[in-house]
Amino acid sequence: MSGEHARPTSTLTFRSAHGSEAPRRGARHGRRGALGRRLRRRILAYRDIEFLSTHVPGDTGPGEECLLLVHVRKVVGQIHYRICTACDEGVITGIAIDERLHSTGLGTRALSHLRSRHPGTAWCSTLTLRTTRDLLRRMRIPAASAGAGCAHTHAGAMPDPLRPAG
Repeated sequence: MSGEHARPTSTLTFRSAHGSEAPRRGARHGRRGALGRRLRRRILAYRDIEFLSTHVPGDTGPGEECLLLVHVRKVVGQIHYRICTACDEGVITGIAIDERLHSTGLGTRALSHLRSRHPGTAWCSTLTLRTTRDLLRRMRIPAASAGAGCAHTHAGAMPDPLRPAG
């Protein structure tokens, strides 16, 4: 009875590796193609990246803030903006996202997060680079004109809420 345990019990026919089967193009668990990498980056952008808001230290101006995009204790992007709560106006002054996360929807998600954090704020932007200009156009954030903007942030000081105006 030795050797019977190795015999096939079904009547299925097995094809040989050299027969009519098409040859494989890669390892069974090899690297993913471009579509798989892109999908994986998009999932990363929506699931694993946290938004942390911080005030920019130093003499940057009144209301200057930064939204940090963080993935596992590493900053993968930043959005710099000025906000005036007295006028309900916000100006986006800088967007920097890690190159490997471009085209993942992370910029759109970050700007949507800003809008939800500051409801009722009218946003505009001073950015003119093609990549940021396209993102801002998709998000319907207009470009700031040269003279327009909040008088409080251009004057160099935010109004003191405890002191009466005038």
